[in-house]
Amino acid sequence: MSEQGKGSASASSAAPAPGSDTYKGWLFKWTNYLKGYQRRWFVLSNGLLSYYRSVDLCFVRICAKGTDRTQAEMAHTCRGTINLATAHIDTEDACNIVLSSGGRTYHLKASTEVERQRWVTALELAKAKAIRMMNDQSDDSGDEEPTSQSSRSELQGTLKILVSKLDDLSTCNDLIAKHGAALQRSLSELEGLKVPVEGGEKIKAVNERATLFRITSNAMINACRDFLELAETHSRRWQRALQYEREQRAHLEETIEQLAKQHNSLERAWREAPTLASTTPSAPTASKGRSGRLHKEEASDEDEDTEYFDAMEDSPAFITVTATDNTEHRRSQSNLSGASGGQPTDWNQDGHMSPSCNDVSGRKLQPRRQRRTQVPDKPNYSLNLWSIMKNCIGKELSKIPMPVNFNEPLSMLQRLTEDLEYHELLDKAARCDSSLEQMCLVAAFSISSYSTTVHRTAKPFNPLLGETYELDRREEFGYRSLCEQVSHHPPAAAHHVISQRGWTLWQEITIASKFRGKYLSIMPLGAIHLQFHSSGNQYVWRKVTSTVHNIIVGKLWIDQSGDIEIVNHRTKETCQLKFSPYSYFSRDVPRKVTGVVADSGGQAHYVLSGTWDDKIESAKVVHSSRGGSGSEGKQKTVYQTLSPKLLWKKYPLPENAENMYYFSALALTLNEQEDGVGLTDSRLRPDQKLMEEGRWDEANSEKQRLEEKQRAVRRRREAEASDAVDEGKEYEGYQPLWFHQRRDSVTGDTNFVYRGGYWEAKERQDWSMCPNIF
Repeated sequence: MSEQGKGSASASSAAPAPGSDTYKGWLFKWTNYLKGYQRRWFVLSNGLLSYYRSVDLCFVRICAKGTDRTQAEMAHTCRGTINLATAHIDTEDACNIVLSSGGRTYHLKASTEVERQRWVTALELAKAKAIRMMNDQSDDSGDEEPTSQSSRSELQGTLKILVSKLDDLSTCNDLIAKHGAALQRSLSELEGLKVPVEGGEKIKAVNERATLFRITSNAMINACRDFLELAETHSRRWQRALQYEREQRAHLEETIEQLAKQHNSLERAWREAPTLASTTPSAPTASKGRSGRLHKEEASDEDEDTEYFDAMEDSPAFITVTATDNTEHRRSQSNLSGASGGQPTDWNQDGHMSPSCNDVSGRKLQPRRQRRTQVPDKPNYSLNLWSIMKNCIGKELSKIPMPVNFNEPLSMLQRLTEDLEYHELLDKAARCDSSLEQMCLVAAFSISSYSTTVHRTAKPFNPLLGETYELDRREEFGYRSLCEQVSHHPPAAAHHVISQRGWTLWQEITIASKFRGKYLSIMPLGAIHLQFHSSGNQYVWRKVTSTVHNIIVGKLWIDQSGDIEIVNHRTKETCQLKFSPYSYFSRDVPRKVTGVVADSGGQAHYVLSGTWDDKIESAKVVHSSRGGSGSEGKQKTVYQTLSPKLLWKKYPLPENAENMYYFSALALTLNEQEDGVGLTDSRLRPDQKLMEEGRWDEANSEKQRLEEKQRAVRRRREAEASDAVDEGKEYEGYQPLWFHQRRDSVTGDTNFVYRGGYWEAKERQDWSMCPNIF
């Protein structure tokens, strides 16, 4: 027996009648172009259609009691579920069924037309029952007509009568089918009669069966009439209840929109107040004034996935004591206000670092090319973010098609290149003789990459597969950078930077993001590698989680939270950085970062403190000791340090930055057109360029064209892979042009590294190997 035959037999033997509460059996479900239709076990129960890859015999034995079977199967690796109450049921041909609900569609195929009709009947009955249950729930929860105990009893009695009448209809249907079959057999026998005597007996039998059939049909007709009369009597009340729920939902959405407008008006009025003109409006501040209260509800009413802590939980695991000439000690909680009695001084001014770190000998100052300092102002297009995002809850953001209204005119490859905004920290680190001092500068560089995100709530363009971005700054700053999108799902980008000033940086970053309703979590996956040429020191670290808050109501703001461990794999020295999440109840400065630089034996040498959006300071540890217990009974380390020295401070934003997507000076130049770049460079991406010019409608159309072109290429690759499998050949799949996978000899990780050839191709102006992606 074929597999389809087996599936049919199994379904017909295991599945109850379509009119019962539960229906189950084997169907073939479309998966993808490579695998086609695959056999799956489907369970229809309580208005939900779920499917599984298989069903164990042990579950069949356990679940022989009816409803328990469904519960056990639901626990047995459910692959997907669709709610029939909101589903559309369609039949394409003799054996196919198409179910669609929201953004989910199931293409199903039965083994026979009869089996298909059984499933369609079961699905239609289950859908009607699910809609009826949904309407009943709406009727029970309606507020326009508070029902008394007697009216509720009346409603329950009506429902029981309806169910009883429906059972009568089902019984009559079975009897009609039974007697109709008997009548048909009798008529067939009558046609073959030749003897008149036998004909009389058969005719009599036919008359008797016809009489039974007529009586049963009349009973069914009467039952249908009673059912329809009863349903029409109560339909008006159900319609009123449904209409009331719709009005309540519309009223709720209108209220939320009004609340958001009022919230924005309050924020504008607060920003324009003279006494608060110097306060940053886009994120929480240290005071407990109006700005702190704006986010109190979000901070205290998040679900368990949000990483918010109160002041006691977020206190640092160490205390710093600044050493003074008169040996008086001042304790601080490792923040800026208590780190130094006066203004912090730069490391360049005195001897916290070895002289070689500040040596600029042998460095030629090249005349800088004049680059642009502005982009066209962002158009003031209004768009309801919630109207789009409410259908994206729990989904991977990179798989959701978004209009350019939510974007900024830069790609993710260009945002990755923005990590080089403060490259001079690495130039200075390359000249350090002390690896511990070098670690401090590397830590400051890792923190500085987040300074450009404090106002940047817009989403960068998702790069197309094979898209590249180059940034050649050898003349001005001695480095050149290349990024390539090496994977589309999951989205992954490879980055390589080499500097003439003694360092090389490479990374492979995969962005995982989830929308949770109130906030959006962005989790960069992958390690960043940095190697200094003269010493051979190789540093490795990973990025922290970024969170975008106030997705539904209020002004968007970004927070960074988590821990970073930077490891020097040659010396085994480490730096532990902590990005403290914002808490309304904390007394610490917002966006706070603290860290400790330790040698291979765990002995602390430097303490880092500051904020990721402003500046980072470092203080040399002269003595450490175990202090008193904290609020949770944990013993804290007390570090006695010298006065803190400034490691890094953020550059001020360009003039009119609030109308230019809050771009930094480097970001303003990233999309500037340059001659000789590769044909796949992000600067040549048409939808991104149209958006930068303010032509958003054309940009949206162009974005859809590019995405559809990419889907067509992916479908062609899948078809080629399928053909290769059928022919027994190996299919290599997509391979990036400028990067290839290699195992890192230091960490043992496998990632994409630069294979070479790009800059040579640029010198020759030979881009014949580049795919046509735009």
